[in-house]
Amino acid sequence: MNTLPDTASPLYEKVKDYILTNIGTGRWSKDRKLPSENEFVAALGVSRMTIHRALRELTSAGFLIRLQGVGTFIAPPRPQSALIEINNIAAEILARGNKHRSEVLVLEKIMPAKELALSFEFARRSSVYHSVVVNFENDLPVQLEERFVNPSLIPDYDKQDFSKTATYDYLMQKTPATEVEHIISAIPADAETARHLGIDAGSCCLLLHRRTWTGAIVATISKLTYVGSRYSLGSRYSPSKSG
Repeated sequence: MNTLPDTASPLYEKVKDYILTNIGTGRWSKDRKLPSENEFVAALGVSRMTIHRALRELTSAGFLIRLQGVGTFIAPPRPQSALIEINNIAAEILARGNKHRSEVLVLEKIMPAKELALSFEFARRSSVYHSVVVNFENDLPVQLEERFVNPSLIPDYDKQDFSKTATYDYLMQKTPATEVEHIISAIPADAETARHLGIDAGSCCLLLHRRTWTGAIVATISKLTYVGSRYSLGSRYSPSKSG
C-alpha cells in the first residue's frame, strides 16, 4: 500500500499532497492517466468520498482534467495570450493626477502550501515571503495585492516599508522580470476581500494572477484583486506578423 504524508492535515489534503508530489517530482508524467477512484481507495486505504474530494479540488485548481467515462489526467500547461503588461499601480494612479497610498496588512515569511510550492517550481519545499497590501486611489481602495516572493532572489523583502515604497518598484529594482505569466478571472469578493476593499461580499472583482521569472527561477507569484466597478485592465500592443 502507498503511504500518505505524515501530517496533521485532513485526509483529503493528504491525498492532494500525495498526487501533487508525484506530479512535481516527475514520477507521474504530464500526459499520465491517473488511477481510478477505486484504485486510489485500494492503494491509499481511504474512503472514496475522500478521493473524490481531492480529485475534484485538484481539477478545480487546474492540476487535473477529468473526462466523463474516460478518466482523470494530469493537466498540460495552459497557453496564455500576452494581453496585459506588468504595470505599477502607484505610477498609474499618479499619472491620472490622483493620490496614491498603500496600507500593509501582512509582511511575513511562511511555509507555502503544496500547490504554491509547485507553482514556484522548487526542487524541495522551502519558505517564501508573503505580503498583503491594499492600494488606494484618493483614499478609495481599488486593489488588494497579495504577493509571494522567492527569498533566494530577494532576501530582504520582509524588512521593507511598503507603505512608503511600492512593492513593484522594489521588486523590479532587485530582480527584473525576464518572463511573465498572467491569468485573469472574474470572481465574487469573499468576506475578507470585501472588508479590505470596502465593498459588499459577492461584489464582482477582477483577479489578476501573475507569476514572474528571473532567468529560469520563479521570482514572484501575485494575486491582484481589483474592484470591478472601480478599475479596468487592458493594454495596447502590436500583434506579431506570424500570429
